[in-house]
Amino acid sequence: MNTPRFALPHIMVAQAHKEITHNEALAKIDALLHLSVVGTAVAPPTLTSADSGKCWIVGATSASGDWVGNENAIASWNGASWAMIDPVAGMRAWDHQAGVELRFLDGEWQQPATINDPQGGAVIDVEARLALVALLNRLRSVGMIGE
Repeated sequence: MNTPRFALPHIMVAQAHKEITHNEALAKIDALLHLSVVGTAVAPPTLTSADSGKCWIVGATSASGDWVGNENAIASWNGASWAMIDPVAGMRAWDHQAGVELRFLDGEWQQPATINDPQGGAVIDVEARLALVALLNRLRSVGMIGE
């Protein structure tokens, strides 16, 4: 039996080797809590035990190698093998490669919307334009909107 959202394993009554089930649940929690991914890829990178704990988002199409059939999943490296975790709607992840916060919506990982800097117009208000650009730059810097 597993939890409904992230399939964390329950410890069953009179279960032998409870530590295995407990450790599996802790590994998933460790990967998902404040989710941070190296980036998105369709093929697993070559890693060592020193890379333990690193996560990637498996690309939406044509995953290969150990990731075949796990498109859009979170791939968590435990130092020896990959653990695949299915995302749930509304999940967020910081993508170090893209420098933005991704959201899992409508069955796919989505980057924030982009907003262009204001330009032109019949009347140019320099102070207002500078304030809007400063606001947009701040939203970009914290990953709330894309470049």
